[in-house]
Parts: sequence; structure tokens; C-alpha cells
Amino acid sequence: MYNTFSDFLKDKHSLCIIQAENPDGDSLGSALALDYLLKDHEISLYCPVEIPKYLRYFDDWSRVSLEFDFNAGGYIIVDTAAEILLSKLLDDPAIKNKLYASPVFVLDHHETEDNLTFAHQGLIQTLPACADLIYKIAKEQGFLSTDFEKLDDTEKAREKRACEYIYYGILSDTLGLVSSSTTADTFTTIADLVSRDLDVAKLDEHRREFSKKTPRILDYKADLIKRLEYFLDGKLATVHITWEDIQNYSDEYNPNVLILEELRMVEGVKIAVAIKTYPDGKVTGKIRTDSEFPHADKIAEYFGGGGHPYAAGFRTYDLSYEDTVHELITAISSIEKEETK
Repeated sequence: MYNTFSDFLKDKHSLCIIQAENPDGDSLGSALALDYLLKDHEISLYCPVEIPKYLRYFDDWSRVSLEFDFNAGGYIIVDTAAEILLSKLLDDPAIKNKLYASPVFVLDHHETEDNLTFAHQGLIQTLPACADLIYKIAKEQGFLSTDFEKLDDTEKAREKRACEYIYYGILSDTLGLVSSSTTADTFTTIADLVSRDLDVAKLDEHRREFSKKTPRILDYKADLIKRLEYFLDGKLATVHITWEDIQNYSDEYNPNVLILEELRMVEGVKIAVAIKTYPDGKVTGKIRTDSEFPHADKIAEYFGGGGHPYAAGFRTYDLSYEDTVHELITAISSIEKEETK
């Protein structure tokens, strides 16, 4: 089933693994897992933005470079097939030309349609996480051992680290194995990862240590909560994250991560959206929905974005926060009308 990926690797000594400009636990876990799994290749890791501090519980996060590897024999893009999430790369003529002229392989788990305009191969399978897809490829194609205990100590250490990153990636995109995308198969995957000598209590303690909030960030969270706005009889909750917020707090703690779960916990809220505005006119939105309105992907598609039914995102230009909220209301109302037909 996954032979196309192994075929892609065959004639390439060096590979560059690319994350989009919105790195999260799944994209970082996927990239770092591949770094350890593809032991017969020279690997470089690239992201067009610095890995945020809240993700630095991944021990090898600093392996990810801000410098694009123009000498790689091939490129692997993880956790997206949406061109808008690669705009920082494609806005750079040298990087754009390199991607258009080079072998590229895409690994993604989102339901959103692949709209990349440059030639590429890909494996896009609807799964809880991209890291889950990487696990399935690794099992089928022999990148993970069939008998962990027979490995020597060096091989065990390498495989264990790959499994740690797959584990972190899956937990990140399933909100700790409690999202609606989590299936029985997800738990089977986790069980196999843990059987490879993972100490999940220690891993979670390590993650929690890096997730702690300073008093300054807690004060900022309180400020964000005061900004919450409600629409559509309380079904839609939004929060405006300004450019000043992004400058002052994003390096320390991602405001989206800080506030979105709080929005989802408000009684009556079915759709939660964190909206960031930038001085160049860019607007981004992170959407979370519940089981009564599982259409985050459809809302995002209205803006040219995409994702899952319960978690999605978009980017647009030249809209104010107020305009974006108006468009959200229009999109949600339109989806509701389609449902009632």
C-alpha cells in the first residue's frame, strides 16, 4: 500500500523534510520521526518559522533549521497538502524554483483536497495524525522492527526515539487521545509504540514541564478570556489575537493553544475560532468544533483553507477582524442551510 514512498526514497542519498509555516506537535513529531526512521539517508529538517517554545519538549527540536537545504536530492513535505500553508516557501523565488524542479513527496492526513501546483507524489490518508500515517508506512515498509528486543542497543535507541516522536505527534493531534478522530486502531498503534520501551509517564512529565505557563502568560490568558465574543445565539465564539499580542507573546506561548480549549469549554459553544490579524493584511483562523457541528473543514474551505471536521484552519488577506467574523457567520449559516435540505 505504501510502496510509492519506498520507491521515492530509492535513488536519493539526501532528503530535506519540510514543515509548513504553522508547525505543531504533529508536524514536528512527523519530521523528527522520519529523521530517525530514514537511517540510510542524509536528512535535513526545515521549517520557514522558528519552532515555538511550547513545542520544545521535543528533544531534537533544534535540528529543525530556518535555512532551506538547496542541495537535497528530494523533499518530503509533512502534515499539509495545502499550498496556502506553504506560501512562505513559495514566496521565495529560489525555494519555489527548487521545489518545482525537484522530486517532492507529500505525507498528509487531512481531508482537504491536495491543491499543490508543483509536481509531486504523495500519500494522503484520512487519519488522526500525520504521525499515525508515518507509523503505518514504517511498519509496512520495514522502517520499524518486527522484534524490538532483538535489536542491538544503538538500534533500540534510534527506534525508541522515532517512536517517542510518533507518540507525541499522535497525542498532539488527538488532544491526548480524546478527540473524535481517535479510533480503536489509534490505541492499537499507541500500544505498539509503548511496547518499544517507551516510558509514557516520563514523556508526559517532560511535556508538561515545557507546557508550564509563566505568571505573565497566565495574565495574558485572562486578558484573552475577557475578549471573547459570541454570535449565532452563542454557538460561535471568537477571540481576536492582535499583531501586538503575536509580537509580545507568541515566542513564549502560542495564543491559539492558550485560548482555543477555553472557548470550546463554554456552555452552548459549538464552533470556536481564534483569529490572528497582521499588519500586512494577513488574517489566520484556527477553528475547533464539537460533535453537534462537525464542519470545521467546511468553514475553513469557505476561506480557502482546510482540515478535519473538528479542527481546521485558514488564511486570508485584507479582511479586518470584524469582516472575518461576518464571513464566519455567513459560512456557518450557509452550512446549516445545506444540512437542513
